[in-house]
Amino acid sequence: MKRIGLFLLTNLAVIVVLMIVWFVLSSVFGLGRTMDYQAGTINLTSTLVLAAVFGFGGSLISLLISKWMAKKSVGAQVIETPRNESERWLVETVQRQAREAGIGMPEVAIYDSPEINAFATGASRNKALVAVSTGLLSSMTRDEAEAVLGHEVGHIANGDMITLTLIQGVVNTFVIFFARIVGFFVDRVLLKNEEGPGIGFFVTTIVAEIVFGILASTIVMWFSRQREFRADDAGARFAGREKMIAALERLKVNYDRPSDMPAQMTAFGIFGRTGNFGRLFMSHPPLDERIAALRAAAGHARTA
Repeated sequence: MKRIGLFLLTNLAVIVVLMIVWFVLSSVFGLGRTMDYQAGTINLTSTLVLAAVFGFGGSLISLLISKWMAKKSVGAQVIETPRNESERWLVETVQRQAREAGIGMPEVAIYDSPEINAFATGASRNKALVAVSTGLLSSMTRDEAEAVLGHEVGHIANGDMITLTLIQGVVNTFVIFFARIVGFFVDRVLLKNEEGPGIGFFVTTIVAEIVFGILASTIVMWFSRQREFRADDAGARFAGREKMIAALERLKVNYDRPSDMPAQMTAFGIFGRTGNFGRLFMSHPPLDERIAALRAAAGHARTA
């Protein structure tokens, strides 16, 4: 219940902020109304600006508060001063890998979960967070855990959080933009409503956003899968290719356990579940493909 309440309050705050931003922009730049029902016209410029405010705004705010949300959502405890040898090793390993990657030292945290997983998040390459589950620390060898940490540091070094946020912002913008156009067309042109947005507009817009959102998510998921291969390469570079392969092999054993990682963090984890929506909606490539890619890269390196 605490996580649900936090999620709802955060989203409500985001909506309020975006509404204020839209009010200021419309007042300062004179964007005015997006639709004129009496004239039967829609202001495409204003509609696009409105869509961009909510499309990019939501993604950017989520990115800016991602570390805070991650800590609150999974109860991650940042290691300020290592309390034992395991925590000391964890911090020193991330520190070494961050130095090799040329980024600032991320915060290192541990969260209580039986699953083998880890994730990275943060608004910039130099102010990020790497969190690992207690299940990972208890179930993986040091070599495997080192590779997982390298994978997460790779996400940070590659700027994956920022890139995916911008892609999501673009996608959100066009989903909102075209959904409102479809809603206006159905309500004003087909239903002949001249009194302002009616039930036809709102129902059609919601349905269109759902349909366009599902289709657009395939684009976001494609980019997500590609950066997983890059993060695996980073893990192989920072820890060793065989260690990275061993870590992925270990994850296959954990494959059928339910994940308790929040959905907004799963995309930046070491492991993502396929669900029942098919390959187009997978945030992570199948583990076998990731292992095969690492082995193929090793083969190319030997023959080069």
